[in-house]
Amino acid sequence: MLQHVQAQEFKRKIELTTFVPKGQWILGSSVSFSEHNEKNYQFLIVDNINSDGYTFKVTPMLMYAFRDNLAGGVKANYKRSLIKLQKVTINVDEDNSFDLDDAYRLSHSFGGMAVLRNYISLGSSRRFGLYCDIQVEYAGGQSKLVTGNNESVTGTYATNKDFNIGVAPGMVAFINNYTAVEVSVGVLGFNFSKTRQVTDQVYIGERSLNTANFRINIFSIGLGLSFYL
Repeated sequence: MLQHVQAQEFKRKIELTTFVPKGQWILGSSVSFSEHNEKNYQFLIVDNINSDGYTFKVTPMLMYAFRDNLAGGVKANYKRSLIKLQKVTINVDEDNSFDLDDAYRLSHSFGGMAVLRNYISLGSSRRFGLYCDIQVEYAGGQSKLVTGNNESVTGTYATNKDFNIGVAPGMVAFINNYTAVEVSVGVLGFNFSKTRQVTDQVYIGERSLNTANFRINIFSIGLGLSFYL
């Protein structure tokens, strides 16, 4: 005699704490600055590196929580970097090597992005939580590279356009009811870029690059401060 066994419905019963309530404005920014200086530095086939430079980046943010634990808004970013190279020797093999002297590269870029953020509390805690940003970004920039000196100067001017669709996970920790520190870990997703360059106002070149990245880079860490109003 066959017996009918009714399958029981399984419910995981995950209950999320309201970490960021509906109606809150989120205002924040992250700033980073780094300098480097090399004297007679060696790296693989590159010898006698003498250079210095800096990189500066600022990213303001404005978002609004239209549902509990769910916010949307915009971010902007500006990045500027300078590299001055006094001398470097590249050794391809024992019989082939060449020097590059007196070169510098200056670049800056602007970008804007739309962001959708989902917050997840860690257990019942309202001080520590995780978040995940879905980002759509468009950016453009310019750069110039100058090598040589006196009559042997060569210059290259380039413009670039970038379109990115990605996911940026992170963690947020509240210092008090209105102030929080945020840490993000890189961006996963797709990048589409196009670069056009002109050398000595004569030679024109173009390059297109499409990449996909689905690995978290733990060495690409961003630190920011946000205010929840």
